[in-house]
Amino acid sequence: MKKSKTGYFIVASAIVWGAVLIGCGLVLKGTPYNEKVSFIIMAGIVIHLLVLWIPFGNQLRTKNDTTSKTDHPDPEDKS
Repeated sequence: MKKSKTGYFIVASAIVWGAVLIGCGLVLKGTPYNEKVSFIIMAGIVIHLLVLWIPFGNQLRTKNDTTSKTDHPDPEDKS
């Protein structure tokens, strides 16, 4: 069975973002800058989702669609 790098990519991304959020929370605890930095972090999360995860999800969907078509050809397809 061939292992996919997709799972490693997802876990690494989650670990990085988790560490960033925990670190920022610890550093900013009780400071007046907490709200300003929280806005920056939220913007980073949105950009991360838009720039990385949406194209990645589309790539996986395309790969799964092509794999399922080659594994299970349509019986009504006469080509």
